[in-house]
Amino acid sequence: MRLLVAEDEPKIGIYLQQGLTEAGFNVDRFTNGTEALQHALSEAYDLLILDVMMPGLDGWEVLQKVRLSGKDVPVLFLTARDRVEDRVKGLELGADDYLIKPFAFSELLARVRTLLRRGNNVASPTHMKLADLEVDLLKRRAIRGGKRIDLTAKEFALLELLLRRRGEVLPKSLIASQVWDMNFDSDTNVIEVAVRRLRAKIDDEFEVKLIQTCRGMGYMLDAPASESESE
Repeated sequence: MRLLVAEDEPKIGIYLQQGLTEAGFNVDRFTNGTEALQHALSEAYDLLILDVMMPGLDGWEVLQKVRLSGKDVPVLFLTARDRVEDRVKGLELGADDYLIKPFAFSELLARVRTLLRRGNNVASPTHMKLADLEVDLLKRRAIRGGKRIDLTAKEFALLELLLRRRGEVLPKSLIASQVWDMNFDSDTNVIEVAVRRLRAKIDDEFEVKLIQTCRGMGYMLDAPASESESE
């Protein structure tokens, strides 16, 4: 999936590009509306993320010209302007969603994925399974070996991330940005503590261990081929 991010504040733009790239997207970042529009019209993107107030053309003008060109690519607005009139204006011009600054990266990522699913008409799974671990994403419930596992909100978010990216080694920086909405600080052990607590609930009482530590790289959720199953 290829995304365009137009954000004139360098810190926010770099943060978004890094987080979305770590989430598996190809991201092109621009700092003004004129350049963003040129690329939006000449190249194929799956989603546009536009700041409203930018040098050159503002986000509304970019959206208007994109829609006039006939492109129906999904558009998500980012803005510090929270007036109802501003949100209505953006939606009337053809925006698909609107997110007010400051925002949590996890919420932005959820909205991005929702818009992409909507655009591709692909249903998101509500149940996931790996070996004898079953997760109900709607009820926020995890069961392993028929036993209900009580998880905190952060533990469930961590488990969901690992399960969605099963078989991949996830670096601490990615986990920090998507579960804790923060840049990774090597001096903190919050990730190690969270993984240890999740492992105690998910793995300690079971013969097959699902959460794996890849030293110097990160963490991965997976199971032996004979035990592995997902739906």
